[in-house]
Amino acid sequence: MNKLLIIDDEQVFLESISSQLKLRGFDVITRTSGKDVEQLIKKDESIDVVLLDLKMPDMDGEEVLKRIKETRPEVQVVILTGHGDTESAVQLARMDAFSYLQKPVELEKLIDVLKKARSKATFLIAETKGKKGKPAKVIVFQLLLSIGVGLLIYLLPTPAGLSPQGHRFLAFLLSVIFLWITEAIPIGVTALLVGGGLVLFGIQKPEAAWSPFASPAVMFVMMIIMFGVIINEVGLTNRILYGILKIGGRKLIPFSLFLCIVSSLLSSVFHDATITIIFLFSMIPIFNKLNITPYTSNNFSKFMTILIPLSASAGGFGTILGGGRNPIAVEFLEKHMGIHIGFVEFLICQLPIVIFVSLTTWIICYLIFPPKLTELPSEIQSAKLPPMTKREKGVAFIFALAFIFWSLGDLTHLHVSVIAALSIIAICGLGYVKFKTIIEKFAWDAWLVFGAGVSLGVAMLDTGAGKWLADQFAPLLYGQSKLVQYFGIGIFSSFISSFMSNSAATALCLPIMYPMAAELGLSVKHITLILPAATSFIWLVIGCPPSIIAYSTGYFSQVDFIKVSILWAIACVFVYSLIISFYWPLIGF
Repeated sequence: MNKLLIIDDEQVFLESISSQLKLRGFDVITRTSGKDVEQLIKKDESIDVVLLDLKMPDMDGEEVLKRIKETRPEVQVVILTGHGDTESAVQLARMDAFSYLQKPVELEKLIDVLKKARSKATFLIAETKGKKGKPAKVIVFQLLLSIGVGLLIYLLPTPAGLSPQGHRFLAFLLSVIFLWITEAIPIGVTALLVGGGLVLFGIQKPEAAWSPFASPAVMFVMMIIMFGVIINEVGLTNRILYGILKIGGRKLIPFSLFLCIVSSLLSSVFHDATITIIFLFSMIPIFNKLNITPYTSNNFSKFMTILIPLSASAGGFGTILGGGRNPIAVEFLEKHMGIHIGFVEFLICQLPIVIFVSLTTWIICYLIFPPKLTELPSEIQSAKLPPMTKREKGVAFIFALAFIFWSLGDLTHLHVSVIAALSIIAICGLGYVKFKTIIEKFAWDAWLVFGAGVSLGVAMLDTGAGKWLADQFAPLLYGQSKLVQYFGIGIFSSFISSFMSNSAATALCLPIMYPMAAELGLSVKHITLILPAATSFIWLVIGCPPSIIAYSTGYFSQVDFIKVSILWAIACVFVYSLIISFYWPLIGF
């Protein structure tokens, strides 16, 4: 069980508050001084929250806080102050204290703050465990394996119909894929290696290798991720959670089903990684109420922590806004085929299908990890939220305005990236969120991987490697019904997406599938929408940011994930293929 450490030099207060907290279920350790705090929290890793007095004679709270954060930064510290110490407490909050409270403090208020601190600590501890470095021997082996696989392909005779440049590209691509799978080096570093490697090995000229990193689609993805940072920063996420709890209720089946569908639909508008973060944070306090930790994870916690990223990923193809794979596909079609798919047309074709794959996601997760819990704890029912702040109203209005302009893109002819850029300028210019805050919390690795995926896709097209791969795969689908062809293309794309980000997989598969479409008599517009949908259904944890984020919490293993994901991916591709076989002809697409 996680422990609360209380440090206060007032013995009477210390005994009183510790007794009251023990009666409320807290495992409490007390100290009258912070002198040995480093040794204590090093030795006892179950300490996750510290209640710290600001004024102590031997060592003040500022020094104790500093030592705690230097030793274990994931531990959350709540500061206790006397009257007149508020300014000092605010300064400590800037030094990464979780919160501060004035003495005398109401017990219920204290317990509420401690629980929130524990929720944050639980998430950070799990994230820290997921980021622990690998042994040097493992890293060296994975690097050699990645290089060796690419070298082996390069040394093989160049296949008939494939150019030497395309042969070098496929060898390089395989090494990159293995680096992404093994994470021998950070995925962002591998993404930078893509641009440099394409030039180094004579596959692309510098401009062709690097310009995709700043393409309109990649820049749009960057700004959508920034929107995620912004809505988290101003507190709109709490209102989203409140609405889900209010409508979904505490019964597990309707709650989880509603959460699944809402997660998918919101991921069609916001980035799927953003929605995953919002809902995962909302579930951890519930796990804490039930004394479920990453080390005591059960079917309920596995069900919820796998359901959230899969439902978010399953909804990411609903509109152009949902993920990087969507604008990448639309831009590729317009650039290379001269065919335009507008915002509204994309939404009409894809969004209704999101509901069906979301339901499929819930069914698969529930079947594989049926939770014994039937009702959530009564304490999780949120109280009524206060009125929206000026920042919340401002950001909500700007985003709503941006969504309207995105919807009218066919009339205004404004690129989606222009509208996104103007929205962020307005938000920062009006002071709702500082741009420095956005930069500090931005997921740079994810953005670089998007750019690398586009760069690899362009190289696959330029070298003829895409056409060669299509020639090898297409014969398997000759003479088949459209349903089988859609399903085959979907499974191929889904499998590829399991080894890299879905945006990278979409960028890679587009130049493979376009030549195949011509040979099979399929519409390139259909292919353009199938790929970002199919690459949403990944087989491995590393397949997309939502699954990586969820895995980092520690509540499920990769084996747990695979038990669900392979069946889920195949089922979702089939459901999607079945629906578009009659729905798209019905709407004249």
